[in-house]
Amino acid sequence: MQTGLHRNTISKVYRQLETDGVVEAIAGSGIYVRDQQKQKDLRSSSHSIRKKGIKDIDHEVRKSIDELLNAGCTLQQTRELFTREIDWRLRCGARLLVSTPREDIGASLLIAEELAPHLDVPVEVVPMEELESVLESSSKGTVVTSRYFLQPLEELAKRHQVRAVAVDLSDFQKELTILKKLRSGSCVGIVSISPGILRAAEVILHSMRGNELLLMTANPDVGSRLIALLRAASHVICDSPSLPVIEHTLRQNRSQLMRMPQIHCAQKYLSDSTIEELSKEIGLLE
Repeated sequence: MQTGLHRNTISKVYRQLETDGVVEAIAGSGIYVRDQQKQKDLRSSSHSIRKKGIKDIDHEVRKSIDELLNAGCTLQQTRELFTREIDWRLRCGARLLVSTPREDIGASLLIAEELAPHLDVPVEVVPMEELESVLESSSKGTVVTSRYFLQPLEELAKRHQVRAVAVDLSDFQKELTILKKLRSGSCVGIVSISPGILRAAEVILHSMRGNELLLMTANPDVGSRLIALLRAASHVICDSPSLPVIEHTLRQNRSQLMRMPQIHCAQKYLSDSTIEELSKEIGLLE
């Protein structure tokens, strides 16, 4: 296109437009008009991020770039590194594989039950012992587990070029408050599909109340143990998958019970923030 303007004048205008964010220059390609709506979205995102504690997101980005440049990368290499990492994370978000050891697969079921309604990706439960073969058949996805099992899963995920992410569990404050208020000598029952939860409950309750309370634990699938617990306990705390089994057992055995125990169902196994954080990790939040 002929403009009649000197080349230096045109270059100066382009530089000013680039400084103002109207256009962007891409090395080896040309100069393009920026999507102004995207710029507004970026500014809005930066503002919301600042609200969450990062004072200067632009500074953090520049700092990361400077570190790569100081390490010897070119700008083009730096761009490719950022793009490759982001693309890999997005690919890993294609599905979630929730994994714990087979003996505590109940923990995986609890995690998957809470994640599935909130994440628009397939959520599968895979025992740790079978995860290697599953990843060999398809290496796309993110492995999700609790922090107790993260280290061995990170090593496995790295071999198959997928991600391993730990979710944070609830602090169970409501349940702990109930336990703190129980009278000495009370019998409390804990029912869960996760043996790990039952073991942790024993340790936590003993640290809180010593020998003041009688504790009974049961998996809902072990009917005889569950009935014995419901007969003895004045208070029962359970997870959501166990609740229908407990209610059915109480109806079926009501005539054998001297009194009906008070049932409290822990509605959340995961912390309030962990689902949002996981959504960001796998690229579901824009």
